[in-house]
Amino acid sequence: MAVLLDTHAFLWWCEDSHELSKKARKAIAAEECFVSLASFWEIAIKISLGKLRLPAAPDRYITDQMSLNGFGQLEIGFRHVMRCASMEFHHRDPFDRLLVAQAREESLSLVSRDQAFDLYEISRIW
Repeated sequence: MAVLLDTHAFLWWCEDSHELSKKARKAIAAEECFVSLASFWEIAIKISLGKLRLPAAPDRYITDQMSLNGFGQLEIGFRHVMRCASMEFHHRDPFDRLLVAQAREESLSLVSRDQAFDLYEISRIW
């Protein structure tokens, strides 16, 4: 089973943060993992707003972490975006809505602590 990492799950894995649950940690270690371009976009916005700092330049840090951890990059496709048009508004955050659409379209479980994802027809690991 392949999994899609929510932005915080990706960052916490890279930082070896205690915030990452044992179940999430086990899934990331055992499964094929993807990180969405939506997460990279979210990271870039948070850095530009001063809400996030990374230990290195963002482009280098993300590229290095993706390679080091063997994570795949999930592109944002037309069907992902169009899936958002028919989704319920359990979640208003556009990045999170896109992650749900991608998880649905690609049949991926989503690794996230965000319980709002449970209202969608996806599998959440935490």
